[in-house]
Amino acid sequence: MSWLETLRAAAEAVRAHRLRSVLTMLGIVIGISSVILTVGLGQGAQDQVRQQISALGSNLLIISPGSSTDSSGLRGGFGSASTLTLRDATAIADETVVPDASEVAPTTSTSASLEAGETNWTSSVVGTTTSWLDVRTRELSAGRFFSAAEVEQAADVVVLGPDTAGELFARGSPVGQTVTVDGTPMTVIGVLTSSGASASGTSEDDLAVVPISTAKRLTGTASSSVSTIYVEAASADTLTAAYQEINALLLALHGVSADEADFSISTQDSLVETANSTNETLTVLLAGIAAISLLVGGIGVMNIMLVSVTERIREIGLRKALGATPSVIRHQFLVEASLLGFTGGLVGVLVGVVGAQLLPAIIDQPVSVSLVATLGAIGTA
Repeated sequence: MSWLETLRAAAEAVRAHRLRSVLTMLGIVIGISSVILTVGLGQGAQDQVRQQISALGSNLLIISPGSSTDSSGLRGGFGSASTLTLRDATAIADETVVPDASEVAPTTSTSASLEAGETNWTSSVVGTTTSWLDVRTRELSAGRFFSAAEVEQAADVVVLGPDTAGELFARGSPVGQTVTVDGTPMTVIGVLTSSGASASGTSEDDLAVVPISTAKRLTGTASSSVSTIYVEAASADTLTAAYQEINALLLALHGVSADEADFSISTQDSLVETANSTNETLTVLLAGIAAISLLVGGIGVMNIMLVSVTERIREIGLRKALGATPSVIRHQFLVEASLLGFTGGLVGVLVGVVGAQLLPAIIDQPVSVSLVATLGAIGTA
């Protein structure tokens, strides 16, 4: 009996028992589609985390002040001291000293009450320089960002985050309108595009950005201290070099040793690694659950085929009487099982791919279907 005849006999057997064949393939379909969708959910979560981290700034180094100590000797955490100054930011921006840094943006931050007409809103007021927009990879949805001349003149101008603009100006464009920040009238010159939440979970869209000189005047602070210095490395390959150059420079400027450093420098690498590790663990867990579903479907096919052999004892006896060898009969049942598994696998892949397109709109979570996950699911089947 040729392979073609064996395949035809298997197809006829499948077609003769349509309901049983459909129910047999259903387990494979559910298993395959489950593997594709669960792995896709994990990969989608990883992609989403990468995008959120990338929104914080490309190749970003974040320099924070050290800890403070009160009169009783109690030490605060990192960022509680005022050890960073505009002088530090200017030195880092010097290409001859730190050649691997492309942009530097010192910032100060405080909470303030904003008023527009009869509407008021409390938001974070960030004082910074013109390079902040590039360093934080933010864009404008309307208007413009303040200029170097406005920073130098401590101009009364402000750029609003989209959430802040929405709270203060429910209708019409905020650009050109007047906002009172802690009693000081300021002109809105721009509105930022949405960036979502930061790694700490706080909103990056609820803020008001002003020139750093203006922020000093608003808070009545005469010192040149800053709360954070953001530095963008020239490229991902030079991130480590920029880190080392900035660390050595600040130690020298502050006159301290590495053990006595009154600042800290963090990167996005540790955040990316932690997020990816968590997502990978979740993906493995979900894929394991889906694989169990696929295994159950395979056992279902095995049981159905065992029942099929038992039901067709007379057919087997007739074939043996006509001269069919045990290997030929065995091949027919194996081909029939393979046909059910292969068809169920293809349908499962189709269901998984279609589900990956529809599921994000239902659960509001990205699903990324890769060729590797699809081929892996087919191979498992």
